[in-house]
Amino acid sequence: MAKRYNLLIVILTIGVFGILNTEMGIVGILPLLADHFHISISKAGLLVSLFALAVAISGPTMPLLFSGINRKKAMLLVLGVFVLGNIVSIFASNFTILLIARVIPAFLHPVYVSIALTAAAASVSKEEAPKATSKVFMGVTGGMVLGAPVSSFIANTASLEMAMLFFTVVNAIAFIAILLFVPSMPVKERLSYGSQLRALKKPITWLSIAAVIFINAAMYGVSSYLAEYLETITNIPGKTIGFMLFIFGGASIIGNIVAGKLLTKNAIRSVTSFPFVIGAVYILLFLMGQFTVPMAFIVLIFGIVVAIGNNIGQYWITSAAPEAPEFSNGLFLASGNLGVTTGTSVSGLVISGMGTQYVVLGGLLFLILSFAFIVRRNYLFHCKTKQIAS
Repeated sequence: MAKRYNLLIVILTIGVFGILNTEMGIVGILPLLADHFHISISKAGLLVSLFALAVAISGPTMPLLFSGINRKKAMLLVLGVFVLGNIVSIFASNFTILLIARVIPAFLHPVYVSIALTAAAASVSKEEAPKATSKVFMGVTGGMVLGAPVSSFIANTASLEMAMLFFTVVNAIAFIAILLFVPSMPVKERLSYGSQLRALKKPITWLSIAAVIFINAAMYGVSSYLAEYLETITNIPGKTIGFMLFIFGGASIIGNIVAGKLLTKNAIRSVTSFPFVIGAVYILLFLMGQFTVPMAFIVLIFGIVVAIGNNIGQYWITSAAPEAPEFSNGLFLASGNLGVTTGTSVSGLVISGMGTQYVVLGGLLFLILSFAFIVRRNYLFHCKTKQIAS
């Protein structure tokens, strides 16, 4: 029984990694794609921002629509579409085709991730559910922070097509594994749409959504252009950029461990202090961006902090609506990706208008906004707790 559980978790995590890798892996090859299609880096950024926008639009709705469908069939459908989209991307003859091939699968992105998190929790006792979901969430974080360095390394050592083939292979492996080794997973107890949507009536839910949107805008508005920053400001070659992005991605392992301990020990304090921590990283990035050795350490710290931020975002929204786990995970994905869209779009404009070095200004602006909503949510939660106690 334990072996079957462990196999299920591994397969679910591979699928999550494959989907998030498809989304964020493109970040590592944005400069190369811009050169390949003879477009600006800000236009190439649409591959990130429009994908994220599609997830943001479908996040609250698609998990609801699929909530009554056999989970195995739903996951196979999603992974099948991602495999096909990635195959088209490999052979895309122009930028428009590449963009379409990425955006269409993006609408199904929240279906797989929310189902994977819910299925993991349902496979164990209620007490063990947080541990199970945290293991699957490693795939989310891994895909978001490891996808870029892996794709950059492959593209710089082989070709762009081989980098996108990597996206295809990971999703295909997950598809085959689910088809062969995951049993049928019919929905036993379906929550009504109304009962799940009631989570949106709570102000604390909306404050959490706003905070996560701006946290992700701050993080990915800068990290999405990290390869461009290292190329133009730090002036390091392509292969070294790939290595630096590996440092960034590898740091996620440390970040996930740290995040688990921080959120367990004092979640409110950890979330409230987060904007100041990443803000300090951005100031260092701006001041030391021209120096290779200091940048290696800054990139390491940045990777740790981004991984912590991903965990914080998921906790902040799901803790606001624990009564609707699939829906709240969908809200988290929607909020996070809306933040990615907002951040990459605004930062692209900053780069076009002021230069790559000033990309951190957009990040700092979003951190101020995120802190405002975090403080407001804390105040509302404190008032509600005080009211219940009295």
